Amino acid sequence: MPLLHRLVRNDSAVISFTIDGAPCDGRAGDTLLTAVLCHVDRLRDSEFSAAPRAGFCQMGACQDCWVQLASGERLRACTTELAAGMHIVTQRGRSHG
Repeated sequence: MPLLHRLVRNDSAVISFTIDGAPCDGRAGDTLLTAVLCHVDRLRDSEFSAAPRAGFCQMGACQDCWVQLASGERLRACTTELAAGMHIVTQRGRSHG
């Protein structure tokens, strides 16, 4: 179940991206944090306690919202604007073998 539900900006251009290979849509002007949390309930799990993490400061000062693209590039979800064709890979989508 998504953590966020869009209430405004439904008229902005649709941007397609994927989370762990699953097709998703965001809106022009969304940050990665907003786009991802409109589809899933967390960005990642804490490396210390496995508790769900979904961003904290919302301004790029903490280390809570890092996400990884399929290319291996790491980005801060709260300060990075969604771009068409982004392929976001979560911990659950990575192979641990």
